[in-house]
Amino acid sequence: MGIFARDESRTELAAARVARQATASLAGVLTGLGKSRSDLAKAMGVSPGRVSQIMSGDANLTVRTLAAVAEALDADVQITFCPRPQAATSGGTGASAVRSTGFPAHR
Repeated sequence: MGIFARDESRTELAAARVARQATASLAGVLTGLGKSRSDLAKAMGVSPGRVSQIMSGDANLTVRTLAAVAEALDADVQITFCPRPQAATSGGTGASAVRSTGFPAHR
């Protein structure tokens, strides 16, 4: 069994959460730059409908798509993996264990 063969429903929920985070961040950057979805479509060389698909979060947001959006906006994409907080009964395998390995712990 591979590492990605875990519970598919959990994976789908996690994917939806990541897509929401990405599209919310993108919407914020567009607003901050004073740009519209139409402006983004022109900069990317795609249809406004494609930008709507990206912004809806329904589309499978590939790394290539995120990179294309970032390039069109002259922006960077940051992807950060953060350990989830562990229950107090986990025996000390939470973020402090990760911190001790040299990886930054984010909350």
